[in-house]
Amino acid sequence: MIISSIGQGMLWSILGLGIFMTYRILGFPDMTTEGSFPLGGAVCVAAITQGVNPLLATLLGIGAGMCAGLVTGLLYTKGRIPVVLAGILVMSALNSVMLFVMRSPNLSLLGLPRLSDAFRGVTLPDHYDTVFIGLIAVIVVVSLMAFFFNTEFGQAYIATGDNATMARSLGIRTDRMTIVGLVLSNGLIALSGALIAQNDGYADVSKGIGTIVIGLSSIIIGEVIYGELTFFQRMLATVVGSIIYQLLILLVIRLGFDTTYLKFFSAVVLSACMLIPQLRKSLKLTTGFERGGGAAARQEAAL
Repeated sequence: MIISSIGQGMLWSILGLGIFMTYRILGFPDMTTEGSFPLGGAVCVAAITQGVNPLLATLLGIGAGMCAGLVTGLLYTKGRIPVVLAGILVMSALNSVMLFVMRSPNLSLLGLPRLSDAFRGVTLPDHYDTVFIGLIAVIVVVSLMAFFFNTEFGQAYIATGDNATMARSLGIRTDRMTIVGLVLSNGLIALSGALIAQNDGYADVSKGIGTIVIGLSSIIIGEVIYGELTFFQRMLATVVGSIIYQLLILLVIRLGFDTTYLKFFSAVVLSACMLIPQLRKSLKLTTGFERGGGAAARQEAAL
């Protein structure tokens, strides 16, 4: 079960990397996540049931997610709708899109090909195929993201998130950067949805509920554990954080807790991880005052 959790963590980490592009760089949570994630799985599974190759079906799922991100970006930048509301509107609309694509609330892959079939001729222990697919996907995604952010366009995208006003003064079209970010982010999120749908063997319109919490947990857990990191290290920390999160879920299950309340556990984990930095700061200040309340401690408290 540990190997299975590691494999699942790698697949879910792509969701975290997608959210990283909007939450950590642009500075806002994109609610489209909870629609584009199941949309990627729905399009992928529906395509496979129609005889499409699993790899091509996965690419179609990515394309569907990118289209969802494009709509959110246009509503936000051109329609001047607040980004959270724009994401909610698109997320709600995608529920009907998925029902149209699958013709039912869920769709099974029983007896149909999947990406894991590529390892059929290789003798592997149980669940190792998930690990290999997840590892390949993570390497490809992280490499492409690292390449993108090291380009001039990628640096302009980062500048947009750091200070949009300054970026505009330098001639950067910030609206375009925001749209590109939402498109790429939701493409990655849909990729995660497509891979997880194939791994689980089915697609369901309700799979997106709570996914933004899972993605944020991956980001926050990685940052809390490793502290100050470079940009590339933050992406790797997100992958590690996702694996740790899945192992925590496994621990909860092994302790005998009712799996019905896993979403509640996810929210508690995310809240705890977000509180840890503040608790560390408070403890540091307290320790400084206990040691005599030196000038540095008083200055930090004043700030």
